[in-house]
Amino acid sequence: MKIISYNVNGIRSAHSKGLYDYLQNEGADVVCFQEIKALPEQIEQTPLVDLGYNCYWFSAQKKGYSGVGIISKQQPNHVEYGCNHELFDFEGRVIRLDFNWGSVISAYFPSGTSGDERQNIKFDFLNYFFDYIESLKKQIPNLVVCGDYNICHHAIDIHDPVSNKNSTGFLPEEREWMTKWFNAGFTDSFRTLNPEPHNYTWWSFRANARANNKGWRIDYVSVSNDIAPKIISSGIDPNAKHSDHCPTWASLAVD
Repeated sequence: MKIISYNVNGIRSAHSKGLYDYLQNEGADVVCFQEIKALPEQIEQTPLVDLGYNCYWFSAQKKGYSGVGIISKQQPNHVEYGCNHELFDFEGRVIRLDFNWGSVISAYFPSGTSGDERQNIKFDFLNYFFDYIESLKKQIPNLVVCGDYNICHHAIDIHDPVSNKNSTGFLPEEREWMTKWFNAGFTDSFRTLNPEPHNYTWWSFRANARANNKGWRIDYVSVSNDIAPKIISSGIDPNAKHSDHCPTWASLAVD
């Protein structure tokens, strides 16, 4: 089962740049989207259905903001919209599909780039989401948590760790949370098979950052340790240019 995670920074914009053609060529079983920035009725879903996907969306209440979705060729047993938190569900940050083998989550973590208030909301999300997943793992031990975490874990995951040491997305507290996350029973599917540097999933639109590969790896496919041995392959695709992010993916030997 190939699972792609992709912050599309507006699914309608990404579609206009060839996103659906890309998905047809990739043939993934499950695709997790973040930052769809659209209501379900605004998304052109017919081409996705024609590709064999069942489509599930959890939009933010604020139009043109945030939102997540998952498309899957296998029909899930259950779809869970939200994470039982008023603010984070209002912002459309979490959706989950349950299958016989386990569950896939698409999550869009808040960014702290707009100031202290949003940074504090980001920390609130990190604390809440960690406890939410810890509780969920007791019911569903086989979890794949895809998403834009908006955090670089290690220095290897960011083009300039020295200059960005006090930048949101690379703060010590955020990096410590990522360490706690992986120590609590998850595997970084990309890094476990790809130890080399200069692999990123997001680039600023400024200063020709993408052309110069001055990026950040802030998108992850986290696989619970119970099924981490089933990871066959993983990677990122910087050649997919429908967004300021690129897709990251993992293939698992699950039914």
